[in-house]
Amino acid sequence: MKKLSALAIGLAAAFSLVGCGSSPSGENGEVIVYNWGEYLDPEAIELFEEETGIKVIYDEFETNEIMYPKVEAGASEYDVICPSDYMIQKMLENDLLAELNFDNIPNAKANIGAQYWDQSKEFDPDNKYSVPYCWGTVGILYNKTMVDDPVDSWSILWNEKYKDNILMQDSVRDAFMVGLKLNGYSMNSTDTAELEAAKNSLIQQKPFVQAYVVDQVRDKMIGNEAAIGVIYSGEAIYTQRENPDLEYVIPKEGTNVWIDSWVISKNAPNKENGEKFIDFMCRPEIALMNFEFITYSTPNDAARELIEDEDIRNSPIAFPDLSQYDNLETFKYLGEDADRIYNDFWKEVKSE
Repeated sequence: MKKLSALAIGLAAAFSLVGCGSSPSGENGEVIVYNWGEYLDPEAIELFEEETGIKVIYDEFETNEIMYPKVEAGASEYDVICPSDYMIQKMLENDLLAELNFDNIPNAKANIGAQYWDQSKEFDPDNKYSVPYCWGTVGILYNKTMVDDPVDSWSILWNEKYKDNILMQDSVRDAFMVGLKLNGYSMNSTDTAELEAAKNSLIQQKPFVQAYVVDQVRDKMIGNEAAIGVIYSGEAIYTQRENPDLEYVIPKEGTNVWIDSWVISKNAPNKENGEKFIDFMCRPEIALMNFEFITYSTPNDAARELIEDEDIRNSPIAFPDLSQYDNLETFKYLGEDADRIYNDFWKEVKSE
């Protein structure tokens, strides 16, 4: 899900950005893609363009909350977008998505595992509007040489011993997920008293937090600049490759099991080309290429079978057995009123 870094900026430079208007369409037209930063192998785009003659115009966002208003305003007409679960639900409720023609996306149903289609029904009840792209969990990454306490609970993030060595996600839903789970509540709570409790916990934690981060958590943890951080599982896999002192855990209070999916916008100017793009990304060898590049778990079962490294193919971080954990949830869109409460409370946390 989810990083915007120098590599992502390089990717953006390699392909035309929306609004730049500098590159002509391919011989078979174009497709305009709006995706997270560093969330797709540039070589996959090159292969798609070479095979199809369709020019990819590529734009990037850092959070769902940055992406949504841009799509809603219609200032830029995107074909393919990659939102997260709850944001897909919000986009559907606001009539921003087009129903997919799966005749143009045969690789989706052929290769993506049944459990991911089932999970997707939480936000796309009939599996008509989205195709799973990546999935994972959110947990705690810690440095075994810097942390000498057991790490099995979100409460470690409130341990004063690690003051100025704790990294939190700079995202309202991710931050409140931690606060809500710490207090024993659902991360989809709309109960004002429960949200107040989570807010107060986050305010109490703030003096111990080194920084609220999005893309910096990975590099800071690799470089031993912090002891503990809240991180997406895909980032954890990469960090462990670079720093063997790092360990990832899913806290006992539960966490977020998220899924990011390809969708087509309602006003897509190149819908059929968008479906061709999604189908291409669902090919096993292309899904494998993307997994190896971004290290976020693929829902493409056929691609997983192609992973040569058995330790990676059976990694409890990349492909955890979710039945071993309690209180796992997927984010839901909670409505405009709840959004306002969350955002107002988050502003209070950040302003303290």
